[in-house]
Amino acid sequence: MTATPQAHVPAHEVYAIKYASVGRARQSNFLEPVDGDPQAVMPLDFFVWLVRGAGQLLLVDTGFSQVSAIARQRAFLQEPLAALAALGIGAHDVRDVAITHLHYDHAGNVHQFPDARIWLQERELAYATGRCMCDPAQNHFFALDDIGVVLRRLYQGQVRLVDGMQAFAPGIEFHRVGGHTAGLQVVRVMTARGWVVLASDAAHYYENLEKENPFPAIHDMAEMLAGYALIRALADSAQHIIPGHDPEVCARFAALDLPGAHIHRIA
Repeated sequence: MTATPQAHVPAHEVYAIKYASVGRARQSNFLEPVDGDPQAVMPLDFFVWLVRGAGQLLLVDTGFSQVSAIARQRAFLQEPLAALAALGIGAHDVRDVAITHLHYDHAGNVHQFPDARIWLQERELAYATGRCMCDPAQNHFFALDDIGVVLRRLYQGQVRLVDGMQAFAPGIEFHRVGGHTAGLQVVRVMTARGWVVLASDAAHYYENLEKENPFPAIHDMAEMLAGYALIRALADSAQHIIPGHDPEVCARFAALDLPGAHIHRIA
């Protein structure tokens, strides 16, 4: 299904940049029992996303470094900054970064973008620096060094804290969904084919959403399930929802002719 963009809302290009991957057993990607072989390999890919057009350039998430990849045993493909360079974008060209949440695989490398404002849900910052971080089962997903960078940027006046919904620019919106973390936000973008939602970890895989069987890293189950309804309402169709870690994204959307860059145009 292709929706017609609203005449008064500018359209933007959206790109998915794959930078790492890891193999996982199928069952480990779902909270409830799955059909098929639960031990079958079901890879999990790592992405950052680029939104540009109508005078805007927005990087959604910043990924993790090769050092983090080694520490967490992830197959590292490239620095996200190198992929941006393949598109002719340098670190100083990025003036705005939306961090969907502060897990290590979404909020590393912030220091590589010294001129960028960071757009982050206020509840996410409170969550990542509050009592929940006394729980190893929750703090395992965070990297203290990354949080420290964000806090320094906050004190330098470079963090914009969002409460719920924020219109970043015409055709680009941030919406808090929670669930996976307390302040997880998704990014809604008007494109030439209609409203696309970069769901990040509101839905790791298409199948998590289709079967309402969540990825098992959950802060609030009720918000997780409510988030499914919200992202469906924000997107023009199920095909306009882009999950956060599904290798199927690379199969559904054509790669740019930039060898080694692993960049797929979403819209």
